[in-house]
Amino acid sequence: MGKIRTPQYRIVVADARTKRDGQSIEEIGKYHPKEEPSFIEVKSERAQHWLSVGAQPTGPVKTILKLTGDWQRFKGLPEPQSPVKVAEPKDKEAEEAAFQAVLKEMVLPDNESAKGGGKSKKSSGSEKNSGKSEKTAEDTTTEPEGEA
Repeated sequence: MGKIRTPQYRIVVADARTKRDGQSIEEIGKYHPKEEPSFIEVKSERAQHWLSVGAQPTGPVKTILKLTGDWQRFKGLPEPQSPVKVAEPKDKEAEEAAFQAVLKEMVLPDNESAKGGGKSKKSSGSEKNSGKSEKTAEDTTTEPEGEA
């Protein structure tokens, strides 16, 4: 998974006899190391289940489980102070305002933005077409059936 030079990993439960890229039993997490801070998501309940039934984590997965505190919980050790950085929530309104500003600059040339009230050609053309369809509907009359 991932783009070139942007690795993204799945944390999976797999039988030890299967190929590394072979079929997995269950996906219990994700790890994206290139994001700042690194994105780590582990389904703690499922990780505890698989560790309790004898699953052996690989070295890198064991390190991730130690970061999230799942390994200490499994071993019965006190959970460490989390050195994991939490990403700051994004300000949706600021992002939307910036997007709209860039969109206006790209879509409206300088001369149209100065006018302010100009309609695009497509919208005026659709108004003309809608008027024509109303006229044709009004002009048609229905004749009673059965007269011969």
